[in-house]
Amino acid sequence: MLVVESNVPRRARSHLVLRLSLYYGAIFLIVGVKTPFWPVFLAGRGLDPHEISLVFAAAIWLNVVVTPTIGALADRLARRRLMMMVLAATAIGAYLALWGAAGFALLLGLTLVASVAQAAIMPLGDSVTLAAVREDGIDYGRVRVWGSVTFIVAAVASGLVLAQPAAGRLGANAVLALVLAASLLLLGACGAIPGAAQPPRRTPHRSALGALAADARFWLFIAAGAAIQASHQVYYGFGTLYWRSLGFSDAVIGALWGEGVVAEILLFWCGSRLLARLGPLGLMLSGGAAGVVRWGLIGIVPGLLPAFALQLLHALTFGATHLGAMNYLSRRVPPHAAASAQALYAGASAGLCSGIVMLGAGALYESCGGRAYLFMAALSALGIVGVALLRSSQNRDQRPHFL
Repeated sequence: MLVVESNVPRRARSHLVLRLSLYYGAIFLIVGVKTPFWPVFLAGRGLDPHEISLVFAAAIWLNVVVTPTIGALADRLARRRLMMMVLAATAIGAYLALWGAAGFALLLGLTLVASVAQAAIMPLGDSVTLAAVREDGIDYGRVRVWGSVTFIVAAVASGLVLAQPAAGRLGANAVLALVLAASLLLLGACGAIPGAAQPPRRTPHRSALGALAADARFWLFIAAGAAIQASHQVYYGFGTLYWRSLGFSDAVIGALWGEGVVAEILLFWCGSRLLARLGPLGLMLSGGAAGVVRWGLIGIVPGLLPAFALQLLHALTFGATHLGAMNYLSRRVPPHAAASAQALYAGASAGLCSGIVMLGAGALYESCGGRAYLFMAALSALGIVGVALLRSSQNRDQRPHFL
């Protein structure tokens, strides 16, 4: 196991952790508002369900292309903080333009600009944080946990705010006002994170992105991680509908969703111990194994008690997989390619693979109901196979880095 010995004074490290934690809190503040309420904004502007689904689908697929491109540019320029601030400001401009926008084409275009710009910030922020993990010895999980905490607070608080009469007078723009406020906080948080420590790397014949693309082990890592993360798509898209079909009340369903995020928070907070014991690939294996159990049982063992028990596994299926993947990238990708690697991983796991699986998830749920989760269990199993192959390859090849 890699142990980082930090020469950074405790006070300086605490200040660094605070700045990075504020960044994760700010970006997930936006996610916590937009995830439950952006469809409400779009519907309030006259979009029907089909048009709303097109907006979300277009953002997912555009991210697949844009995010890796921005990551590669950030690596080449070695100006990740500046790039993050430009992206945050671009999103704010698009949201401001949305205030009086009307018509599907304009709403689609401006939403895509804002959503894609903010989505591209996340892997850049992760690359900055993982540089601090590698160089300063900070605990990634205890920084990233504040994003999950803020997500819960934002989702609950925004619902309470939008229920107030003053928000009702703003109509759909009440949601937009909350997103704008959170986006301004994100711009400030991006300006407060550490700048790049290394000078730009000159690669006249082969860019960092091209070098990563030529490494088969890197693609095996991406495929394995993306398979485990994409196995959540039936849950994300149809979990509430499935639980309603079992007769669960909306209050119970809300508690189940909250339980999963709380379990994720606990994993991030205590994850360094698991990381020390299992290593990054061991964490990813535990996430895949938990996925086989969680998705294999959730659709065939109905009932409230099994549902609550299986929701605890979200700590592993998402939390352990993400924590393992981030630490693996931190240890195996050299600094000059960090943003490219983060962007490719995000584009594949949250974009390409998840988008493809989500397309099939609707048809699977429509034809199989809760048994559609069994296909997600199979996807988790594929992820386990990929991680096992990667571990075997790593044991044969002791090079410290990709490339």
